[in-house]
Amino acid sequence: MPFPGGLWWLLCCRQGFTLLRRDYGEADREADGEEEEEEASFELRAQGDQGSLEVSLSQPTRSSSGSERSLLVAEEMRSLIVEKGPGPVEDDPDALIKGWLQREVRGGVKTPWIRPRKYWFVLTPDSLDYYSSNEKGARRLGSLVLTSLCSVLWPDKQTYKETGYWSVTVFGRKHCYRLYTERLKEAVRWVCAVQKVIDSKAPVQTPTQLLMRDVEEHCGSPEVLEQIYRCNPILRYTSSPLYAPLLPFPYGSLDQSAPGPRSYTALRDEAVKLFNSLQQLESERDPVPLMQGVLQTCLDLPPLVDEIYCQLVKQTTEPPAPGGQGDLHYWQLLTCMSCTFLPSPPVLRFLRFHLDRTESRFPASEMAEYACFIREALGKTKGRECVPSLEEILVLMRRQEMICTVHCPGAPACSVAISSHTTAQEVAQELVSRLGLSQSPNLFALYEQSRRREHPVGSATLLADVLTSLAGEEREQDPPCRLCFKHYGFLDTDNVPRDSLEFALLFEQAHEMVLRGYVPTSEETLQTLAALRLQSLNSDFSTHAPFPRLEELFPPQVLHARLPAPCHRPPAKCRGARLRAGLLAGGLWGQALAKQRAERDQRLRGRLREEGASTMAAILEKWKLLQGMGRPEAMAAYVALVREWPGFGSTLFDVDVRASPVGAAPQRLWLGIGAKAVSLYKPGEPEPLDSFCYSRISSFGASDSGTFRISVEDRDLLFETSQVEEIAQLLNTYLASAAARQPPLSPEPAPSPAASDPTALPRGLCPTAGPWQHQPPVGSFHSQPGARCGPAGCS
Repeated sequence: MPFPGGLWWLLCCRQGFTLLRRDYGEADREADGEEEEEEASFELRAQGDQGSLEVSLSQPTRSSSGSERSLLVAEEMRSLIVEKGPGPVEDDPDALIKGWLQREVRGGVKTPWIRPRKYWFVLTPDSLDYYSSNEKGARRLGSLVLTSLCSVLWPDKQTYKETGYWSVTVFGRKHCYRLYTERLKEAVRWVCAVQKVIDSKAPVQTPTQLLMRDVEEHCGSPEVLEQIYRCNPILRYTSSPLYAPLLPFPYGSLDQSAPGPRSYTALRDEAVKLFNSLQQLESERDPVPLMQGVLQTCLDLPPLVDEIYCQLVKQTTEPPAPGGQGDLHYWQLLTCMSCTFLPSPPVLRFLRFHLDRTESRFPASEMAEYACFIREALGKTKGRECVPSLEEILVLMRRQEMICTVHCPGAPACSVAISSHTTAQEVAQELVSRLGLSQSPNLFALYEQSRRREHPVGSATLLADVLTSLAGEEREQDPPCRLCFKHYGFLDTDNVPRDSLEFALLFEQAHEMVLRGYVPTSEETLQTLAALRLQSLNSDFSTHAPFPRLEELFPPQVLHARLPAPCHRPPAKCRGARLRAGLLAGGLWGQALAKQRAERDQRLRGRLREEGASTMAAILEKWKLLQGMGRPEAMAAYVALVREWPGFGSTLFDVDVRASPVGAAPQRLWLGIGAKAVSLYKPGEPEPLDSFCYSRISSFGASDSGTFRISVEDRDLLFETSQVEEIAQLLNTYLASAAARQPPLSPEPAPSPAASDPTALPRGLCPTAGPWQHQPPVGSFHSQPGARCGPAGCS
């Protein structure tokens, strides 16, 4: 009986689609079973396998049809697959876990007209199989071989919200199983079981890793080494594209996206893309941007560092034109890599062998010079926070040092030659020696300085990273950021010679404190200080002398404090009033209000100009009274006036302290870190609210990223600040200096009124520590019996 027309058409279409899939290399998996297949090269081997000396690997190529690729099955992977016939599914003794799951088919689970199909899944110690049913004699439809490179993703809540299913994704070499279940507990059970099987597998190695081991074992036999390189093209230069990475990477990716605006695919795909980028270096006229892009990818994806090293070693081994432009571009990128990233020990040993081999085969060549430079750089590299800038890459391509400009307040700028491994502490020590400050008891450091902020550079920070970050900020700020050499810790400010360079640095730093409002004193004294500043800059008064701006002489916040505070109308309470206000604001009344605000701002600016003019006139009158005073005397008088404030010599930090643990607004205070004591000041008040020497502090540390804790006897002081690391670093520096000096204990002084007054610092600012407040301290030191603190420090 002939088939009906509709059924005959359906059978023809199904057979046609099957043939189309086969023509394009996609086997009929549901009919014949999905089994893992491997390509001719770059096959994965078990770690314990000992390959022969002649691996005889060729460059990877793509076959033209699926039938040809299906024949290229690795023997190693065949041994992992357990042949299963159509036996009873329920009686499988190797089954670890089994159950019904829905698998995503073509079109995806989000496609409404193609629903996930339900299959019977069985997890064994070697593979994840699925069958048409759980009955005896059910046909196995597919199998995913599990190795140590497989990965599994945990259920995603977002997917459950979109589809109503909890997903379990298993990544294999050629396939990815996306399974779904309606119950979270079942999804977690499958994920844990699959991950346990993956963890039980022995690590696998690529042919490149096996050959690296062979090269290391036979490094003392030149004949064997030449045979290895001759018989294995995978170790040598190639102009063909790469279809698989040289090192093993997990199938799929648990974290495919790097932080920031850049997005990446799986690690295996990124490794292949990077090799294509490397091949473009050979013909690039300006390879610097491409090199920086490769370095940035390695910084975002650290697992690719070893892969890029192996690819560069491969491309610099027996190139067609040794020493040509393309070959030197590879060596230049290898130079930048050696100054930025440190490879793993096996790759590092292989790289050093490659450098030695290049120097022995091409002595006195430019390649040998690059090899020597790279070997020295690898001994100093510890990792970078930023990729080299374009300027640094150009310098590294010429194997030269960079020139860093450091500004010294009160002295000419200094130029220092640095490398990619130079730290801020090394530059600071060189400047201390160059400027003749070696005998000074005070401490010095480098600072990143801009108009908005200033903070010290960590002693172990690489200066190349600092210059890279400053170069990025220079495009956004005017004036640009710069590096400054300044005092870091004031251990002795009384015995600094007035005719020394250090006194000029001290004078400039005191002036910066005045301009930032960190010296609480009267306006009369501030005007006198501004006049002394003019006398130190221009000597006696003259109408033709260069005159700086007022904000460079006088604290601008003092002028702003004179202006009347803007009056804010209370918000409308009822909903109707808010609605009427919104309607009026959007009509003609809104334009009138905007005009009133503009007029008010203009009046405030005019008032500010009047206040500035009157202040400048008062400063000029005081400047005229300093007739005949020399520059050293004016600087000494300036520092003497600033030193009258008890907190001079302390580094001030803006912190917020809560008067009560819950419900109260924080109070803004100054936290002064000095050589002898830690003090708390109310902004604008000359006397401290409280002060305690280091003998009273039992511990200190960071409670979290924005809270710093100081334990004083039986109390915990909690400060909210964005400078937690700087406070901790400065405290540790002062403690280390005090331990080195070990000063003798002084007799106990009489308590000062500020210290004895119980209302000086509200008790709520130092609440009794609760159990949750006792965090592991960053620093701690023992109390010294008999030592006490006054408001200005320790005695």
